[in-house]
This record gives sequence, C-alpha cells and structure tokens, in this order.
Amino acid sequence: MICKTLVLSLGLSLAGSALAELELPRHAELDLATARQLADASLAQCTAVVSVLDRGGNLLVTLRSDGVGPHNTLASQRKAYTALSSKTPSRLFAERARSNPEAANLNTLPELLLLGGGIPLFAGHELVGAMGIAGAGGAAQDEECALKAAQKVGLRAAL
Repeated sequence: MICKTLVLSLGLSLAGSALAELELPRHAELDLATARQLADASLAQCTAVVSVLDRGGNLLVTLRSDGVGPHNTLASQRKAYTALSSKTPSRLFAERARSNPEAANLNTLPELLLLGGGIPLFAGHELVGAMGIAGAGGAAQDEECALKAAQKVGLRAAL
C-alpha cells in the first residue's frame, strides 16, 4: 500500500511539474534601440516623418524632419499600422484593396491608410514590427526611404 501511494504521489508530482513548465512560443522583439536606428537611417536619406511600431502595434518612436507638415505624423503612424496588421507593404495592400470590390470599405477604417510608405518589418521569418514614412515627396518616395532604412538595419519588408 505504501508503495502504491509513493508511486501515485511521484506520478502526480511529475504531472504537476509538466503542467507548470508549459513551453510558450518565444518571439523576436523590436526594441527601442533598433527603432531609433531605423528612424535615424530613414531621416538620413529623406526629409519626412517616420514612425516605428513593435509587433503588438505599440508606437516605439516617431521623428519628424524640420519643415515637414504636421499631418504627416498621423499618416506615418497609420501607414505603419496598415503594414503591420496586413503583414504587407501599405502600397501593395492599397493596390489589392482597390482591385477587390469586397475590400472597398477598408478605407473607412480610421486606423488604416491605404497609401504607400508603410512596410512590415521581418527578422528572419518573424514579423517584429512595422515602419511608416510620410512627407518624403509621395508614396513611392516614402516607401523607398523605408525600404532602404530597413535594409541598412538588417530587417526585411517581406517574408
């Protein structure tokens, strides 16, 4: 009887340990230092506003070049959010939305901005955040600036 109780106690104890040591997924995180590097790399090559979000959509940094209109601050954040939530550059997402009648209402969501200049940021195969640029002279210039900054820091805009 004592042997059965001991074996049962040991089994329950091991089962409890297994439950307590649940292995949750680990994700790469975009940190403030990297966000600053991205912003600095962006503003070194274009005059604009740059916003960087982490993988959860939290704003890490927003920097505005001198002389850039204030409306570009919110635009850069919304471009970054659009790229993050769709895991797609905002220019490509906008093109797809325009060509799909079922997606016509996406432009009514206040968080999204269907213009080029937002890119998702991938480290390896993991989405780590997004960056949005506005005010560099147009959507194509905004996106080009963002892509160059991401490349300089070692991140990619696509899987």
